[in-house]
Amino acid sequence: MVRFAAAMESTPLLVTTELVARIERAECSLLRACAVSSERRNPALDPFVRPIAGGVAIHAGADSPLSKLAGLGLCGSVDDDELAAIEAVFDARQTPLQVELASLAELELAARLTRRGYALVGFEDVLGRPLSADEEWSEVEGVEVSPSPEPELARWLDVVVTGFVHPDTQGQAAAEELPREALEQVIGDTASAEGFSRYLARRGPEVAGGASLRRSEGIALLCGASTLPIHRRHGVQTALLSARLADAARSGCELAVITTLPGSRSQNNARRRGFSLLYTRAVLRRDVGG
Repeated sequence: MVRFAAAMESTPLLVTTELVARIERAECSLLRACAVSSERRNPALDPFVRPIAGGVAIHAGADSPLSKLAGLGLCGSVDDDELAAIEAVFDARQTPLQVELASLAELELAARLTRRGYALVGFEDVLGRPLSADEEWSEVEGVEVSPSPEPELARWLDVVVTGFVHPDTQGQAAAEELPREALEQVIGDTASAEGFSRYLARRGPEVAGGASLRRSEGIALLCGASTLPIHRRHGVQTALLSARLADAARSGCELAVITTLPGSRSQNNARRRGFSLLYTRAVLRRDVGG
């Protein structure tokens, strides 16, 4: 099935605390769905899921990037006792606690976290693009993108993980790199979570890349895009992005969101497709024991 590239122009978004809170809720919903998927894969994992002040704390394994605290500081104040209880769980499971804090969250919260032993380890940018069902699209030559059904999950997972194992980076480096086995688990759990749609891109007969999409509250979360090294610089990422934008718009989503490292190729690709920076998340980490 041939997919289409989005037009270059889009109306800039008005960034408000309400919009950021809505995006963070969608991210928290994604994390909860991934925790359920992780437990389905490994019932002995016993994931920890706890809401806190409009956000959510997830522990899905000591080495899992899904283990984090997200969405804080936008919907209600954070209680120190609740935070201490979550820290105790992560300490007991010998896992550093990572907090992803939106730049529009309460300013005082960042100071409180640093006093509790959290250190700044990086940033990630949240970009957005409004969607319209009647938007015009143009064909991406030489790349075909189609939905990837459940029986094709193993093939999809191999392509996406292989791309991530061989990163094509510029700008800020990732805060951590995971071994292939850990990537297979977390990406597999994410892509198998409720509400996900997967896509494969092909150049001729060869599979070239893969990506996924999750819809929540009218927001399309664009996740897990990856291209095999041999197929890079041929428009595969653009085709995967455009396919998901088209499907999201047709399904009634009003906004597409993508999270990237500052200055990365993924960010530059998104900007060329009409995305703009909405806000930044500070990534803070507390070592076991504080």
